[in-house]
Amino acid sequence: MKVHKCIFQRIATPENLFLAWEEFRKGKNSRKDVQEFEWKLEQNIFSLYRDLQTHQYKHGEYTAFSICDPKQRKIHKASVRDRVLHHAVFKILNPIFEPTFIAHSFSCREGKGTHKAVDALEEWLRKTSQNYTAQCFALKCDIRQFFASVDTSVPLK
Repeated sequence: MKVHKCIFQRIATPENLFLAWEEFRKGKNSRKDVQEFEWKLEQNIFSLYRDLQTHQYKHGEYTAFSICDPKQRKIHKASVRDRVLHHAVFKILNPIFEPTFIAHSFSCREGKGTHKAVDALEEWLRKTSQNYTAQCFALKCDIRQFFASVDTSVPLK
């Protein structure tokens, strides 16, 4: 097992935070909160950097809103500042963890996604049903309101 050292130091650099900003802002230039962050970009990035270096960083509140996709779902969105940090963390941690994931995990992974998952399912169904000559089954399930049911008052250790 490979040991990775100095991960926090790699995440909390101005260079990584600016690269994370560039990745985060793709396709979001018209959003008001993104424009406001960009208006004082250097000040915001260096403020985040200082908070990380001095261990003063605190994740902000989430903004809640609903979407219909196709059913109504409640979404909780982090602030731009926090989402930039999410991208900075992902940029460093993803290359470490990605090789350890199973090939048939499709959610929230680069080069994967819904369309590739559907293609894989189609292939499994074809193989399992022996070219659609035998019956086979797939289970699709969801835990209703799972994330809303998580007790966030429990302190992390």
